[in-house]
Amino acid sequence: MTEHVPVLREEVLEALAVKSDGRYLDATFGRGGHAAAILEQLGSAGVLLVVDRDPVAIDAARARYGKDARVRIIQGNFADMQALTANAGFEGQFDGILMDLGVSSPQLDDPERGFSFRGDGPLDMRMDPTQGLSAAQWLATVDERTLTDVIRRYGEERHARRVARAIIRARTEAPIERTARLAEVVAAAVPGRREPGKHPATRSFQAIRIEINGELKSLETALDEALALLAPGGRLCVISFHSLEDRMVKRFLRRHATEDEVWRGLPDMPAHARASLRLVGRARRAGDAELGDNPRARSAVLRVAERLQ
Repeated sequence: MTEHVPVLREEVLEALAVKSDGRYLDATFGRGGHAAAILEQLGSAGVLLVVDRDPVAIDAARARYGKDARVRIIQGNFADMQALTANAGFEGQFDGILMDLGVSSPQLDDPERGFSFRGDGPLDMRMDPTQGLSAAQWLATVDERTLTDVIRRYGEERHARRVARAIIRARTEAPIERTARLAEVVAAAVPGRREPGKHPATRSFQAIRIEINGELKSLETALDEALALLAPGGRLCVISFHSLEDRMVKRFLRRHATEDEVWRGLPDMPAHARASLRLVGRARRAGDAELGDNPRARSAVLRVAERLQ
């Protein structure tokens, strides 16, 4: 299994501007690469809360940081971060919140999790295997119209209708319960030229995974939750890996970094009409050196904003 390498590690540290006695939230722990970097700069008075949906990730966090007095470990969806942190006994606001929206290397490389077509395994795809329907269960009952919409919207797949039709046809022959079979069905349905270096099932797998885990809905809620939890001067750092996520993050940050046009220039502007964030620099991407060591960083985009008074 490939070791998980945190993307944009140095860029994240620079963006968070970690204070030794600060309070930080890693809302998507994964395998703890970014958490480790934050803890290197955090003193004994500092606090780091780590959250993840994946029980395997939580086990890894407990094994690695269970005895570190600075760390609190919480299992749950980052869309519920206000309730999760409150239930953990945390009071106050954070000096920095990090969301790394990527699927971790251990998740991708373990065929039993069903996230990837690179190794055959059960078609699961759930971030938390104890919650909701697996991809196989969902594909067994979803109608063609809904499946087409999911693949087109979340995978941005031009041949969504052909792919959906092929999946529906294939499941009448036998249930689609393995990643290799789904990849084979999708690949056969994608015609003509294919994207260089990209398996023809990549977009469909992404779309189904996003749907199964409610990823974009969770992100939409998590951004609002993070804004409410940031202290004045606190930094929000979000790493996205595909255009749907990045577009959502970009629009959210810009919206909250802009005054309401109705009130702009008028005296006594109410609080709800004022900007609540300040954009910090431009979007950051991995440099050549990082890409040489970690090709999975090629699609990563880091956006940063600071909470205003």
